Amino acid sequence: MSVLAPSGILRFGVVEAPAAGVFFVARGADGAPFGVTVDLARGLAAAAGVPVAFTVFPNSGECTEAIHAGVVDAGFMPVDAHRASRVLFGAGYYDLESTYGVTGASGITDMAEVDRPGVRVAGIADTTTIRAAGRSLRHVVPEAIRGVDEAVARLRDGTIDALAVSRDSLNQICARIPGSRVLAGAFQRTVISVAVPPGREAALGVASAWLEGAKRDGTVRRAFDAVGLEGEVVSG
Repeated sequence: MSVLAPSGILRFGVVEAPAAGVFFVARGADGAPFGVTVDLARGLAAAAGVPVAFTVFPNSGECTEAIHAGVVDAGFMPVDAHRASRVLFGAGYYDLESTYGVTGASGITDMAEVDRPGVRVAGIADTTTIRAAGRSLRHVVPEAIRGVDEAVARLRDGTIDALAVSRDSLNQICARIPGSRVLAGAFQRTVISVAVPPGREAALGVASAWLEGAKRDGTVRRAFDAVGLEGEVVSG
């Protein structure tokens, strides 16, 4: 308990979006967050014998910095090299793939057509996805938008042509925007892993061991299924 939650409460960071997914959380009618990462955090806290308190962030970059500073004790994050310089990463539970959701009006049908002068591309600020999109694009600089809600609104009203986000999230987003589509292919593949502040290797060991057990005993599978993600695969 003292290793994982030195204050006696597991302070856990989560990231908000319009719909709950394998990484993002949504809010219920009571304003409380729900989703896969919330369920996993509650399971981890229960195993440690401590209560859990959630801090909700608009993007994973801000959550990463809160973990780095020790403002929160842990979170689940997509891994990239920049983020690994800020926090300690352990076990993962989902193999994430990033691509683009595009509007029907854009006429874009494949990844190559996104990288054309004049195409308006956006991603979520300070995330693995926008960094990877920026590396892969040669003729376009993606616009950084602070939160997923705003980014989705921009895709819906046609003020951007393409949104760079994880495929699982885009499947939900584009289902709600007539004429939009999720492009085949990917410009990034990574894993969503547990993260803790630098210097807290013992806490990382506790959290990673719990997560590996949660994959084996079906806890992660049940968290996916609870938000309608029966088709998503838990990583090995």
